[in-house]
Amino acid sequence: MKNIASLFKIGFTSITLIFAMSACSDDFMEPDSISTFDNAYIYSNVDDARNGVNAIYSYFNQDAFRSRLSNNFTGNTDIEHQSGWSSNGDRYQIWNLDALPSNRDLDIVWTYAYRAIRDANIAIEGITLSGNLENQDQTIRATMHHLLGEAYTLRAYWYSMLIYYFGDVPYVVSAPIAGQDFNLPKTHRNEILSGEIQQLIAVEQNMKWADQTTYGVEQVNREYTLGMIARLALQRGGYYLKPNLSLGRESDYLEYYEIAKQYTQKLITLKDRPLPEDFSQIFLNNVTFQTPTNSEILFEVPFSLNSGDVGWNIGIEVEGGPTSSHAYGSGNNYMAMPVTYYFSFDTLDIRRDVTCGLYRINKDFEAEFINGPMNISQGKWGRHLLTTPPGASTAKSTGINWPMMRYADVLLMFAEAENELNGPTAAAQEALKRVRQRAFKSEDWAEKVDQYVAEISADKSSFFDAIVDERAWEFGGEMIRKYELIRWGIYSEKVAETVEGLKKLADEANNGTTDLPDYMYWKLDQQGEFTILNPNRKVIAPPDDTWNQVPFLLDLHDETTNYDEWITRDWENYINGPNPGVVRYIFPIPTIAVENSQGTLKNDGYGF
Repeated sequence: MKNIASLFKIGFTSITLIFAMSACSDDFMEPDSISTFDNAYIYSNVDDARNGVNAIYSYFNQDAFRSRLSNNFTGNTDIEHQSGWSSNGDRYQIWNLDALPSNRDLDIVWTYAYRAIRDANIAIEGITLSGNLENQDQTIRATMHHLLGEAYTLRAYWYSMLIYYFGDVPYVVSAPIAGQDFNLPKTHRNEILSGEIQQLIAVEQNMKWADQTTYGVEQVNREYTLGMIARLALQRGGYYLKPNLSLGRESDYLEYYEIAKQYTQKLITLKDRPLPEDFSQIFLNNVTFQTPTNSEILFEVPFSLNSGDVGWNIGIEVEGGPTSSHAYGSGNNYMAMPVTYYFSFDTLDIRRDVTCGLYRINKDFEAEFINGPMNISQGKWGRHLLTTPPGASTAKSTGINWPMMRYADVLLMFAEAENELNGPTAAAQEALKRVRQRAFKSEDWAEKVDQYVAEISADKSSFFDAIVDERAWEFGGEMIRKYELIRWGIYSEKVAETVEGLKKLADEANNGTTDLPDYMYWKLDQQGEFTILNPNRKVIAPPDDTWNQVPFLLDLHDETTNYDEWITRDWENYINGPNPGVVRYIFPIPTIAVENSQGTLKNDGYGF
C-alpha cells in the first residue's frame, strides 16, 4: 500500500530565507509549508523535526531524480543502451557522453542535489543542537537519533551521485547562515566519500530497522544505511576517472573493501532474511503498491499516485491515448537492453524473462512482440499491471515506487568484498549461492548453483568475473550497472565486448550459421496469453500457421552498412572517446553554477 503517499501528510517546515519550496499537495514527496519558525524551534520537538527531515525526501520527486538519476542518466552499459547520436537534445548529449555545460539536465541534477544537501545539513545541525539526542524521554531520544541517520544517509546518496557525474565537487557540510561564503572550491571525491562513510558509521547503530519505523521500506532505515556504507565504501575503494582521463585507484583501497565486508556482514548477522522465492513478485509489489518489510527491498523511493515516472519512461511499453480500448495510458522505455544481454542468461535462469521484456501492450490491450531486438524492455515494471487503471490519456505520474537497494545487493557486495580481501572463501561462495538459488528451480541447483559456484571459485579472478556476471543478471533494468562498471574500472572493456558480441550475432544470423533465433515466432494462445515458440533457439518453420513470424537476430544486419547503425554508434564514445579505452563519464559543471561561483569553480580537466 502507498503508506507514505496516503498517510504521511508531512508538514514541510519552511524556514525563512532557507526553505524555499512552494506548497502544492499534502503528500510526503510534495510537502506542505506549515511554519516559519526558526531552526531551534523546529528541532525542539519530534513532529516538526520529522517534517524538516522530510524536506530532504521531496527532491526525489523532482525530475533530477525521478527521470534522470533513477534511470535516464545511467546508460549506456553492457546491459542497457540508448542512441545518443540521433539528436542534440539534453538527454541525448548525456547518452552520447558529449554534454555541454549549458545542458539543462545537468543543471537540474546539480541544483537539486545541492538543495537536498542543504536541507540535510539544516536537519543535521538542527537535530544535533536541539539537545534531544540526550533527551531523558527514550522515545524522543530514539526518534531523533533515527532522524539524524536519515538525514546523513540522504546526504550521502546525493554526494555519491554528484561524484559519479561531476568528479570533484564542493563539499558542503554545514547549514547556510547569513553572511556565509557559499562559493566553496572543489574537494577531492575521495575525501568526500571518506567523510560520508564515517558519518554513516557513526549514526547507523542508533537508527531503527524498517519494521520499527512507521513507513517501513518507504523511508530510510538502518538496513539501507548499512547497505549504503558498503556501497559508498566500494565506490571509494574502486577506480575513478582522473582529470587527465586516466583511471586511478588509491593505495588504501583494501581498507574500504574491509569496510564493505564488515557492514554487509553486520546486516547479514543482525537482520538476515530469506530471499523471496518468486523473483517477479519483488517488482510486482512495486506496481501493486505492496511494501513488505524484512524482505527483499531495503528502501524504495515512495512516489504518490500523482508522481513518479516508473512505467512511463522505463518498463514495458504500453500504447495508450484517447483512441485506445484500455484505460492504462501510455508508457515508453528509454533504456532498452541489448540482445547480447538477453542471450547471456542461462536458458533456465528465471530472472531472464522477468528482466527482459519481449512484448509490448497495444491499444487493444493485447500483448504483441517488440519491434525488433533493439527494443527489449526493462520488463520488471509495467503500467498495464496497475490494479487501478490511471486513465487512457495518462502518461507520467504512475505512483510506482523505485527500489533503491535490495538484499541480494548486500549479499553480492559481501561476496565481492570477501573475495577481494581473502579470495573465494566458503563465506563468499555461500553468499553467491543464495542469490543463484532463487534464479533456478531447486531441481537444477546441483548443476546451476553448486557445480557452477565450485567451478568459478578456482581463484580470485574467476570469482570476480562471476560476480560481474551475476550482478548483471540480478539487477538488469534497475539501472545501477553504470556505477559498478565505473568502480571496477572495466567500463570501456565491457561495452566493447557488447559491440563485438552484437556484430557476431549479426554475422552468424546473416550467414545462416546461428543456432539462436534468426526469426522468432509468437502468438496469443486461447487464453490470450503471449507465447513465444523459440525464445532460445533457431527453428526452420513453426508447427502451424497460428504463429506470427518476426525477424530477430536478422534485424541486426544491414545490407548497406553491414550492421544496424545503433550497434556501431550507441557505444562509440564509450570505446573511442577522448582517451580510447577509458570512458569519459564525467560531465562539465553546469554553466550557471560556474558563473554563480564568482570564479571559484571552472571546468578544467577531462578534456573540457
